[in-house]
This record gives sequence, structure tokens and C-alpha cells, in this order.
Amino acid sequence: MSDLRPSPISSTVDFEADGCHHGFLRLPYSRDDSAWGFVTIPITVVRNGSGPTALLTGGNHGDEYEGPIALFDLAYTLRPEEISGRVIIVPGMNYPALQSATRTSPIDRLNLNRSFPGRPDGTVTEKIADYFQRVLLPMADVVVDCHAGGKTIDFLPFAAAHIVPNKVQQAEAFRMVEAFGAPYSVKMLEIDSVGLFDTAAEELGKVFVSPELGGGGTATAASVGRTKRGLRNVLTAAGIARGIIEPQVTQWIDMPDQDCFTFAEDSGLIEFSVDLGDSVAKGDTVARIWPLGHTGVSPIVIRSRREGIVMGRHFPGLVKSGDFVMLIASLIEP
Repeated sequence: MSDLRPSPISSTVDFEADGCHHGFLRLPYSRDDSAWGFVTIPITVVRNGSGPTALLTGGNHGDEYEGPIALFDLAYTLRPEEISGRVIIVPGMNYPALQSATRTSPIDRLNLNRSFPGRPDGTVTEKIADYFQRVLLPMADVVVDCHAGGKTIDFLPFAAAHIVPNKVQQAEAFRMVEAFGAPYSVKMLEIDSVGLFDTAAEELGKVFVSPELGGGGTATAASVGRTKRGLRNVLTAAGIARGIIEPQVTQWIDMPDQDCFTFAEDSGLIEFSVDLGDSVAKGDTVARIWPLGHTGVSPIVIRSRREGIVMGRHFPGLVKSGDFVMLIASLIEP
């Protein structure tokens, strides 16, 4: 049963007005240094007549930068005369996390991408999730949520969509992935889909694309450039932006099962035996963990659970028991 209580978040922009409008989502938040304060989340709405709506987001996690950089740029440069329809741009979904450069919110320590559908009377993060769930997602036809590995993962650059029950919806999502034009395009498997923005959008029938375009808690000229180009390509493919798609060569990747993911069972200093983009066979040594407390002790060997290509790895150099170590996916032959 849906929650009928109103969201405490208000918007300073008019979603129905033509033109380019910059403003904020305003969430009341009383804190020690501002008793009547707000969390203000920047938002831009560009609209030109009737047509599809794209919801473009970044900063779902606050230590991932390609999306916010590309979306602040798009909000600055996109003009109404370039489109037919509407583009809603939110560079920093979890704005408190983006401000503090952390994966989770510094206010309530919640991960926004595990907090959907949210609650209008919940914590700050839950209120943000609720607003996206009940206000922004229903407006959208296409959703692109830009990610990277943050401070703890480094990825080969890819765009992904999920296998979903509605095959028309699924086909359109994969068409948008291909249009995005990342070096790799992935049929995504999630370890846990509960609480994801992805799941919330897909259950509402939205076409959802999730790029993962770098990592290590930073961004590069190449990773930001791919993001900017990919977002423009999706807007064109969705029939919103005018012009042509800038073609890019992409290699399709499959993540068919849980064996794609390798995790540490011990803590220590991690030594990788393979790098991003390398091919591995099942049983190959992909990393060794050196215990920090003693010399003369054998390292713990981590082996691949499947053959494939290394798409992601732990970052930086220390791991704890339970940490993600490596993502190994399968190339799909043309």
C-alpha cells in the first residue's frame, strides 16, 4: 500500500513550464548550526513542448564524480530549443553525501541506493528516496543514473541495464545502453536488488540505464568525456534531443550468476595478480592477501570462480573480511 502522507520536500522549479529552470529541491532539516535550515538539492528542468521525459541523476553515492560533473555541465549548456519534451537533471541526488565526498549520507549514514521506496517521515535519506519514488520517477520515461566505483572499487567503463520481466521495457533499456556508447555494455546482475533506485524505476515500468564509468574516488578527462557523450546520445536515442547519435564501439558483457563476484574472507594487504581488462580462467589466482601482523606467513590466495574478463576490482590496497575483491564477467560474442 502506497504512503499517502505528503513529502516534506518542495521544488523551487516548475516541472510543467517551458524553458530552462534552475533551482532546488528543499528539504527542511533542523540542525545544531541552523535551527530552521534546509537540505537544498540543485535541480534543473529543461522543457520544450510535448514529448518524452528523461530523468538524469548523479551523486546517488557521494564519492562518485563522473555523473555530477557531466550533469552540472549539461544543466549549464542544454537549451530548450535543442529538445522536444523534458529533461530533469539532478547532479547530486544524495547532496549531503556529495558535499562530504562519502558513499553514504553524513547525516544518517544511510546509502540512498539501498533506501527506496523511502519514507516521507523517515530520515533525510529516506525522505529523498521517497520524493524520487513518488514525484520524480512517475514523470520519467527514461532514467539514467550515473555511477562509478567511488573510493572502494575501480571499474572498466560500462553502461548497464537489467533483465526484467517486461521484455519490451528490457529491449528499450538495452537499446539505450547501446546508444550510450560506453566501451562495454553489460547485462547486469545485482548482488541484492532490494532498496535500489534501479528496482524502484523498473517496477514503475521505466527504462533504466546505469553507467559505471570509473572509480578510485576520482574522475578523469576520459571518464567525464564518456559520460557527457553518453548522456547526449541517450537523449537523442530517446527522441528528446535533436541531432544524431555519436557512434561508439561497445563490447557486450554478460553477468549471468553470482560466480561473477569474488569476495575476501580474510583481512590484509591485497596483491592483485590480474588487472582490469585481463582475461582469466576458472581457478586462476586473481589476488593474494598478505596478513599485516607477521612476516614469514603465507598469503591467502583468491581464485576466480569463473572464466571471463576482469571488469572491476577492489580499491585501494587494504581489504577486510567480506569486502568485494573482483568482478569477472563473460564476453558476449557478436
